[in-house]
Amino acid sequence: MILQALFEYHQRLTREGESAPEGYERKEIPFLVVINEAGEFTGLQDTREGEGKKKSGRITAVPKAVKRSVGIAANLLWDNPVYVFGKPKIDASKDQDRLKRRAEEQQEAFLKRILDTFSDSLDDKGIKAVVRFLEKKDFSGVFNHKYWKEIEESGSNLTFMLQGDSGLVCQRAVIAATLNKINGSSNRDSQTCLVTGELAEPIRLHTAIKGVWGAQSSGANIVSFNLDAFNSYHKTQGYNAPVSQKAASAYTAALNALLAKNSRQRIQVGDASTVFWAARKNPLEDMFAEFFGEKAKENSAQDNESIRALYKSPEKGTPPLQEDLMPFFVLGLSPNASRIAVRFWHAGTVGQVVKNIRQHFDDISIVHRNYEPEHLSLFRLLVSSALQADSKNIQPNLSGDFMKAILTGTPYPKSLLNALILRVKAEQSKKDQKTGKSLPNVTYPRASLIKAILVRDARIYRKQDKEFDMSLDTSNNNPGYRLGRLFATLERAQELASPNINSGIRDCFYGSASSTPVAAFPQLLKLKNHHISKLENKGTAVYIEKQIGEIMDGLGDFPSHLSLADQGRFAIGYYHQRQAFFTRAG
Repeated sequence: MILQALFEYHQRLTREGESAPEGYERKEIPFLVVINEAGEFTGLQDTREGEGKKKSGRITAVPKAVKRSVGIAANLLWDNPVYVFGKPKIDASKDQDRLKRRAEEQQEAFLKRILDTFSDSLDDKGIKAVVRFLEKKDFSGVFNHKYWKEIEESGSNLTFMLQGDSGLVCQRAVIAATLNKINGSSNRDSQTCLVTGELAEPIRLHTAIKGVWGAQSSGANIVSFNLDAFNSYHKTQGYNAPVSQKAASAYTAALNALLAKNSRQRIQVGDASTVFWAARKNPLEDMFAEFFGEKAKENSAQDNESIRALYKSPEKGTPPLQEDLMPFFVLGLSPNASRIAVRFWHAGTVGQVVKNIRQHFDDISIVHRNYEPEHLSLFRLLVSSALQADSKNIQPNLSGDFMKAILTGTPYPKSLLNALILRVKAEQSKKDQKTGKSLPNVTYPRASLIKAILVRDARIYRKQDKEFDMSLDTSNNNPGYRLGRLFATLERAQELASPNINSGIRDCFYGSASSTPVAAFPQLLKLKNHHISKLENKGTAVYIEKQIGEIMDGLGDFPSHLSLADQGRFAIGYYHQRQAFFTRAG
């Protein structure tokens, strides 16, 4: 299903003129070697755009790259400077003679690949010019060019252009025809392709996929049989799952395009490089990344426009996205040594995806301060559950399960609630390095997620108990929620009595109060009397006492322990009450 969807996406790109033809792939080629018909060097053309380190070369169609390991394997009519010119990159830590010999072998392999591939087309003036240039081995003009040092240090890809031509040598008609002939099925050992259903000779090795965060820079495979344990019925490598050259070229080209550096159809979800596309061009392709991406502070109003579009009534004559039945796909890929693991896969419709994303934003909505963002990115939500708020510490499977729950509208992973409660308890004594005062442990992102998990569970499992509103709900009689409110009120009494205190009851009691209330609250209520007696403003003292009385009304005995869900309700009650104090103070 995944390969078929990618194959069809490649066909769509080809129809729209955004994909390379058969036998080609789109690659970044920063520099062109310009030669004349006699094979003489005339200059280097810089195709890059941008400034400084953000410069990037033109993306253009070149013959498909070879699969490289430790051996020598040359690309056809394009490659890095070592293969093209046979000059090794200077490395003082390695044997220079050995590097030079290997570079010469690489350059010979580059020339041999051209001669072997186009043995019947050597009369073409473009191929003839490249062969003459390479056979002369006089590259002094290149090495003395102003761009050479930069090319050598960066290892930038190069290809050839014939002086006076507008296109590249590798894109000449005779070369395209030759590649089509090579890639055509020979009907030898033909099998039914698992992607197209056509009879064709299976490809033995699939092209590497590049751009997956954390995978090898040279690329990794999504389809691979690199050990005997993966083989069956004495078949080797790609013959275990027959995929034709045509299908393999298409799906790898499509996936590499989606994962490209400047692609607008990819986001990072934890350790999963996530790509998305529709069966045909659709507004959701442009909006999807903005739903979940980090918002720029200076353009917050503009960046939230896509999210507001989820709730906006459709303009006249335009059907709402929620009713769009066009197929939509989301694929999450994670690195696994030299292979790529599928972290999650979702195949639905635009309407289903939009509906479920909107439900996600409804579920995580909670009261917050004015300077905090209205909508939290996936990154902010996930790192709130990680140790030291570091993305590297996000649980490996958590990001994929979380994204899957958003796309399908199913319950959020239970491990997420457990991770959030652990972080809330563990960070109750975390201090601000500048002021020395305690930082909040039930933060806006954590409260949003805890609320979303409990609200969604209540809705899906049709529980009778009422869960939460966005802000403080004084009618909510859940013991966990009320105890959280009570704890926030007791903490507020201490803050008003001792405004400059560095370590309060939250630092000492939050963990026990939220898990074993009977062990903490009797002592906290005794401390409350001391704190209220210190208040100079008697009106404030009366207000605090009245607040405590309202919360404890109908609470009964303190529970001996709270379940994980009730500890989540405790956190939300605490957060809501704190936000209410802030609102009143404002």
